[in-house]
Amino acid sequence: MIPPLPPLRRLRSFRLRNRHGDPIDPVPFLVSASLGFMLTLSIGPIYGLSYGLSLPWALGVSTLAFLAIAAVAYDQFVRSAPPLDAGPLPPGPRFERLLYAAIGLGVVLVALTLPLVW
Repeated sequence: MIPPLPPLRRLRSFRLRNRHGDPIDPVPFLVSASLGFMLTLSIGPIYGLSYGLSLPWALGVSTLAFLAIAAVAYDQFVRSAPPLDAGPLPPGPRFERLLYAAIGLGVVLVALTLPLVW
């Protein structure tokens, strides 16, 4: 026999909260962590093998990369999420984050093309 589902009030108590204790939306964290999982464990082992790593090492490095991406996503989207009454983020820090993300993406793209050049 299938056990009954828990009441809805019990499910609502499991909400992600930021460092201020405010409930936050978990979707940005879940999406970025899921995309990180998909990219690191689908592309990572292939590039690890092309760099000369064995398959267990390539999978291990890819898993560590995913854990790092998930930790950064948790810090950005959950722990450091602004309080509900903070208002919109000023354009200066938003542009700075965008610039750092573009530089990071450029470094990753250069690192991904290195096996093609060698």
